Amino acid sequence: MATTTRNAIRLLVFDGSLRKESFNRRLAQLAAQCVENYGGHVDRGTLAEFDCPSYSFDVERASGIPKGSQELCRRLKACDAFVIASPEYNASCPGVLKNVIDWTSRFKPQPFNGKQCLLMSASPSMAGGNRGLWSLRIPLEHLGARVYPDMFSLAQSHSAFAENGRLEDAVLQQRFNDTLRCFLDLVEAATHYRALKKQWVEFLGEHPDHATDRVETSETHAA
Repeated sequence: MATTTRNAIRLLVFDGSLRKESFNRRLAQLAAQCVENYGGHVDRGTLAEFDCPSYSFDVERASGIPKGSQELCRRLKACDAFVIASPEYNASCPGVLKNVIDWTSRFKPQPFNGKQCLLMSASPSMAGGNRGLWSLRIPLEHLGARVYPDMFSLAQSHSAFAENGRLEDAVLQQRFNDTLRCFLDLVEAATHYRALKKQWVEFLGEHPDHATDRVETSETHAA
């Protein structure tokens, strides 16, 4: 694959599984390589780096936000977009990943707002873990992330990877490449040619008071 020259963009790419031999970890690594081939800069992460105890407001009030979530927040803020390769657990997203998102949303300003996001999944099933991605979109979109419409799900992942880490099926590999390339084009445009401000309201439609009044506006500028 030829390297593409583009305006500087940086992406955080991480997998949503704690398992070291996860198919989603392999898919995230393939995505990271593809991003670099298309001219993007990659911060490669793993869910284990962001893992947190179960969310509790009592814990937050007593001990603050845990280090795993602090690390995810820091790296999200340093990037223009993020990519998550997540497994499907019981037709939904993994609880450990949702828990990390819940913790990280407690930062002010919270770091998901206005970030471009691409979701992908890998599973031995014929659905490729796609149902889990639909549930994962919900909290991310609520937090203001701009989740890319074209998600990528890799079915029969136990036999889909070649020894070199790419996909065995050339047509499927090209579709994967095209999805990443189009997403990177969007990230580049959103990063360097922004023209609109975006406002995130935590409790949209509710009468604001001290418990619900949390509104954040993304700053924008012309390149």
